[in-house]
Amino acid sequence: MDMESASSVVLQALTQATSQDTALLKPAEEQLRQWETQPGFYSVLLNIFNNHMLDVNVRWLAVLYFKNGIDRYWRRVAPNALSEDEKTSLRAGLITNFNEPVNQIATQIAVLIAKVARLDCPRQWPELIPILLESVKGQDGLQQHRALLTFYHVTKTLASKRLAQDKRLFQDLASGIYSFACSLWSHHTDCFLQQVLAVDQAHALSSLERTLLSLKVLRKLTVHGFQEPQQNMEVMGFLNAVFERLKQFLECSRQVDPDSPCREKLEKTIILYTKVLLDFLEVHPCAFIPLIQRSLEFAVSYVFTAAGDGLIFERFTVQCMNLIKTIVKNEAYKPCKNIEDSKPESLEAHKIKTAFFTHPTLTEIGRRLVSHYFLLTKEELAMWEEDPEGFAVEETGGDSWKYSLRPCTEVLFLDIFHNYSQTLTPVLLEMVLNLQVYNAVGLAAYELFDNIDFDQWFNNQLLGELQVSHHRYKLIRRRVIWLIGQWISVKFKSELRPLLYEVILNLMQDPDLVTCQFLFLNVSSPVDDFEFRTEQFLPYLESIFSLLFQLLQQVTECDTKMQVLHVISCVIERVNIQIRPYVGCLVQYLPLLWKQSEEHNMLRCAILTTLVHLVQGLGAESKNLYLFLLPVIQLSTDVSQPPHVYLLEDGLELWLVTLENSPAITPELLRIFQNMSALLEMSSENLRTCFQIVNAYIYLSATDFLQNYAEGLCRSFCNLLKDITNEGQVQVLKVVEVALKVSPVLGAHMFQPLLPSVFRGIVDGERYPVVMSTYLGIMGRVLLQNASFFSSLLTQMASEYNQEIGQLLGGVIEMWVDRMDNITQPERRKLSSLALLSLLPSDNSVVQEKFCGIINICVEALHDVMTEDSDTGTLKDCMLMSHFEEPKLTDDEEPPTEQDKRKKLLALEDPVHSVSLQQYVYEKLKAQQALMGDQGFGALMETVDTEIVRQLQEFLQGL
Repeated sequence: MDMESASSVVLQALTQATSQDTALLKPAEEQLRQWETQPGFYSVLLNIFNNHMLDVNVRWLAVLYFKNGIDRYWRRVAPNALSEDEKTSLRAGLITNFNEPVNQIATQIAVLIAKVARLDCPRQWPELIPILLESVKGQDGLQQHRALLTFYHVTKTLASKRLAQDKRLFQDLASGIYSFACSLWSHHTDCFLQQVLAVDQAHALSSLERTLLSLKVLRKLTVHGFQEPQQNMEVMGFLNAVFERLKQFLECSRQVDPDSPCREKLEKTIILYTKVLLDFLEVHPCAFIPLIQRSLEFAVSYVFTAAGDGLIFERFTVQCMNLIKTIVKNEAYKPCKNIEDSKPESLEAHKIKTAFFTHPTLTEIGRRLVSHYFLLTKEELAMWEEDPEGFAVEETGGDSWKYSLRPCTEVLFLDIFHNYSQTLTPVLLEMVLNLQVYNAVGLAAYELFDNIDFDQWFNNQLLGELQVSHHRYKLIRRRVIWLIGQWISVKFKSELRPLLYEVILNLMQDPDLVTCQFLFLNVSSPVDDFEFRTEQFLPYLESIFSLLFQLLQQVTECDTKMQVLHVISCVIERVNIQIRPYVGCLVQYLPLLWKQSEEHNMLRCAILTTLVHLVQGLGAESKNLYLFLLPVIQLSTDVSQPPHVYLLEDGLELWLVTLENSPAITPELLRIFQNMSALLEMSSENLRTCFQIVNAYIYLSATDFLQNYAEGLCRSFCNLLKDITNEGQVQVLKVVEVALKVSPVLGAHMFQPLLPSVFRGIVDGERYPVVMSTYLGIMGRVLLQNASFFSSLLTQMASEYNQEIGQLLGGVIEMWVDRMDNITQPERRKLSSLALLSLLPSDNSVVQEKFCGIINICVEALHDVMTEDSDTGTLKDCMLMSHFEEPKLTDDEEPPTEQDKRKKLLALEDPVHSVSLQQYVYEKLKAQQALMGDQGFGALMETVDTEIVRQLQEFLQGL
């Protein structure tokens, strides 16, 4: 793209793309989409958004197109990837100055610089951090702020990388800049506090913004920048300073006008300080031990005593409660049952907690939680009247305990009660006698198991309260049904469940209570309980599922729809194939709900989960959903699409179950695999699922799949194996093993580039047993089922090792025999025996030299697989399969997936399951005897230990 001529036409297209006139907008967007892959396009965009004279909307759009281009075309392996020369030029242009006057555009530029840094820093962009630090030191206020903003986003992005090598790079960065970051934060903090005292609001706001940004940088460096932060004096010094700064900022809040612009940022900064402590506690619990006493004193003082009066606000209270809760329930702070097995750190932390949580302290915390924080406020009661659905969502949103006071209070009460039940049980039982504290009794259900006869309480009191229909009694009905939900998995007779289902049906038809009933089902549904009996529920299935579907359509809040979908998923999961007659309406509605939820990714996650259970329930019939299902999977697993951040994990699970339940491959299902290359490159925590998806494609249609994708897959695997854990290496190798099992010839051909490394691993004696076992499994398949390929591979490797073919083969057999104990799976042990036996009969002196080892392995494997036939009393190979039968299932058992059936049919052709090891050993020994003659064969058998020979003869009796 020629820069001179291109700038004007791109500028014109961007201008038209900001128009409200669709006649101008649509063609402009299409033109910009076509230019996305043109060389030079992003250089033009850079010049446009750096030109402060142009219209703000045009510049904003240029930044967005640039940012999207990074996601799609910056990676080397991306289709239509940017050239290295253009990327070098763009990197330089992004950091030439930090003087963007518009806040929103400055933030977007900082984000896109961070996106590039994630991929290129420090290797391809070593100058980024030094330039940022130099700019942060500058005297120009705007430049300093923008550089600090960029510095924060870059730090945040680099801290989020999870590969071991990336973590080490970030730790190197942190150690180099931590002192500077601390001094920067301290300087801006002091300036802010002085300016507040001097009532200099304008300068105070500017200093507070810089304090907030420098604190955000420090948070990432402190939490993710040090492997053993307790050994760094600066880190521990900063964390101890956090408490003093928190007190200063809380006192400072008295002096800041509630309507001042400073107020909101001040509260954000206070919350950020608490986040520093919480994040450090979560990631480095042992390093946090010296801070436990001070943290508990600080949090309890402000939340449960008069010290916090007039100072604390709701979000701060929530954060303090989260700090107490996390310390109380942290596993690293609990000694083992056998004290002698406990780590010194755990004992030290436990000692600090025990000294702090005295009887008076616990009693006061418990009473204040129940009698002060549990009470519904006037505002909550009013909200209940005006918007019951919104109220239910407010209380039960997924992570609401982290952010909302009421759920957070309940979680803290539950954790403290669980850990200190001996002290708090008498306190709570006393309150039950005086007040019907349903909330507390529900939260402490597990701890009160032996103290309350819940079945009797349900029959004698709670059931009656549920049947009071007066409008004003709805609050009690709501709390009672929630209470039952808490106790049902703790102590509730199965005989009472049908009665409970009747009650639920009635309540779900009550317009006042409908949102509350879904809440009960979601939080602790009898359907979600481990004592659930399908036969008890089936009579109510149609009615309850119908009412749930109606509720899904009626509610308007995204969180409500998510929770209803969760209950629907639970029902489908529990009844499995018996849901099929009732899902027609749901299947028709989900595409509409998916479309409506375009801006609500968390709701889409819930839809994906529901689809997972729906596909499992429908089995092979799920192919009828492909028109909707496959585009959903395509979008959810496409890393170039922004929603993938939210949808990827659930999208991958849906992709996997779709393949597992697919009766046959389709072109559309095959095409989705184009998304996999980028997913494998990410090396994320979803790799295991990605490998399962690859295996599912191989089981579904090995020929179509491998012919289309094996070459690219092989490249991805080679890259992965350069920097992956032993466990990850095994996962990669298992894919190759599956391919060889399904299609020995095609699999070996398609994964040919990987097999030399497998061969080397065997010859060099791979130390990690599970990896070695997998190597031998792969090579066993090649040797047994594709002997010509093994021969050519042996020739190739002999040349590489500069050895004679026979000498190398001898080394392989010797290593194989020596490392047989690494193989623990009986199937692989039998495979190894069959593979080595396939070398017989042989007049090769090397094979004959290793004959003793081969026989030893075979006898070991015979011990593994030979069992006594109960009908005939003779020995038989227990791994043999002669035919495929559909299993007979009980109501509680899941039917086999289509993939399960494919695996069983494949097993019928697999030598491990179709060849009798006993017979194979006999035939190979007879053939070797025929080749060598009786005398020669006798001499060969004399090389084998006499006890092994005796055991072999026992196994071969009657043949």
